[in-house]
Amino acid sequence: MPQSDDPFVSLLIPIRNEARYIERCLQAVLAQDYPPERMEVLVIDGMSADGTREKVQALIESRKGTAPEIVLLDNAPGIVPTGLNIGLRRARGEIIVRVDGHCVIAPNYVSACVAHIKNLGVDGVGGPMESIGETSTAQLIATVMSSPFGVGNSFFRTVTGKTMLVDTVPFPAYTREIIRKAGLYDEELVRDQDDEYNYRIRALGGRVLLADDVRSRYFSRASLKSLWRQYFQYVYWKVRVLQKHPLQMRPRQFVPPLFVLALIFSLILAFIPGVRWLALVVPGLYLLANLTASLITAAKKGWRLSPLLPLAFAILHLSYGLGFLTGLVRFARRWKDRTGKTPLWTEGG
Repeated sequence: MPQSDDPFVSLLIPIRNEARYIERCLQAVLAQDYPPERMEVLVIDGMSADGTREKVQALIESRKGTAPEIVLLDNAPGIVPTGLNIGLRRARGEIIVRVDGHCVIAPNYVSACVAHIKNLGVDGVGGPMESIGETSTAQLIATVMSSPFGVGNSFFRTVTGKTMLVDTVPFPAYTREIIRKAGLYDEELVRDQDDEYNYRIRALGGRVLLADDVRSRYFSRASLKSLWRQYFQYVYWKVRVLQKHPLQMRPRQFVPPLFVLALIFSLILAFIPGVRWLALVVPGLYLLANLTASLITAAKKGWRLSPLLPLAFAILHLSYGLGFLTGLVRFARRWKDRTGKTPLWTEGG
């Protein structure tokens, strides 16, 4: 039975072309153990063309008069930050949860987030994300994205069994009060808007919690090409985050671009007589580290992954490094430009 002190929760789901996953995502949202009368679900669609909208509309029609209400909103620009801002303007919740159309949240996700916010007084909360794959290639990608060698100390990908304050979390629940203070999402940031938003919250003195009992599963990309594109774009836009918030970056995030620069320098050395042997140092050390990490990972996750693990790790590292360097070139003249495209938030507007 709903309690009078249960805060109203808005779940925002920005999507675009998620026909393969959206039904599973929404069924997980509807299966929450939180009182349904105290929730609303806002699906913000970036004008999908693969049947996603039709699936959402069919579910809405089948549930008319049933709580929680599902509302389908249009996101004409089609990118995540504009979708989130459309949802925030419409949301009525005292607590607002962002959910990805590519993920499935645990049945207690909302109730656990609400409990941590109420009991610990944090401003935002999320939890460990389990990357899973439905094909052999997707399983390979999920493995490298959950490995410390692949993603460093990205705690929500690599740490379980701990509850602690962190820099950022996936699929966060925020208090309405901290959103009032932080404002809307920066619509310039096609990617990496979550890290930037969490930094703004922490800069205001807010606290973001990684809670071990807040669990989700994320369906990994299905091809190595999509892995390359995902990380290249992510770090390309991280350059703009760096320009706006220099303290947001962590030392580990500079390692891949420095590695790529070292490879380029090694290539130059290969053409200089007398020092050509030095050209093998960086590639050789990386190959040794990659093969060692691949063997350790395969021993834990299954030897059937071992043939392609070194390639997948290399794709992740090289795409990250090249994406960052490309962003440095693309945004070279914007180091003094710390403005973005963050609209004013008029609640209920």
